Amino acid sequence: MAHLFGVSGSRVSSVFTTWMFCLFHIFKGFIIWPSRELIKKFMPSSFLRTFPRTRAIIDCSEIFIQRPRNPSTNARTYSTYKSHNTVKFLVSITPTGAFNFISEVWGGNTSDRHITMHSGFLELVSPGDEIMADRGFTIRDLLTERKAYLTIPPFTRKCKWGKGRYLSVKEIRKTRQIANLRIHVERAIQRLKTFKLISQTIPWNMKSLIHPMVVVAAFFCNLQKPLVKKN
Repeated sequence: MAHLFGVSGSRVSSVFTTWMFCLFHIFKGFIIWPSRELIKKFMPSSFLRTFPRTRAIIDCSEIFIQRPRNPSTNARTYSTYKSHNTVKFLVSITPTGAFNFISEVWGGNTSDRHITMHSGFLELVSPGDEIMADRGFTIRDLLTERKAYLTIPPFTRKCKWGKGRYLSVKEIRKTRQIANLRIHVERAIQRLKTFKLISQTIPWNMKSLIHPMVVVAAFFCNLQKPLVKKN
């Protein structure tokens, strides 16, 4: 861009940073936590048939970053799951697929539970809400404290008749139902990462811009057609 506009690289960096923070401060107010009444009004039929009290579907996502020079920072950001240095953040969507919460970013080796505890997400949860997630979110106790419920696939049990593990027919059915609905948060994250700003490896010196870039991308995702149709 510096070559294209005939200015210095530092000038391009300064303009980009200024406008990114400007857009962030404008658009972050549009990533809202809808009321329960609004959620019910637009609840897709696929949720109404199975998990009608669902308030949000959550998951964590990671973005590749360049390896930090500082050893302790390198350790905090190294993700064994991705085998790369990353930053990690919590996303939440409504049953229709709109982003309703984006957390700050954390080091790639931070647990899902820790991020959920300290991101401010739990403060949005109301008594009676159902939060859908995968098995990695060991947050049932945190939601129970708020009189809310965690919807995750059932865990397998040891067979009484010998080695191995199993699920009952009812649990298999529930696992499939949750998988068919929880996939929408994965689709939302895929949509989010179509923005090249956050789909490529980000330099460590741009770490303060990562959260604003994710929020701006989420805002534009919410302007697109709903991921999940009502009927």
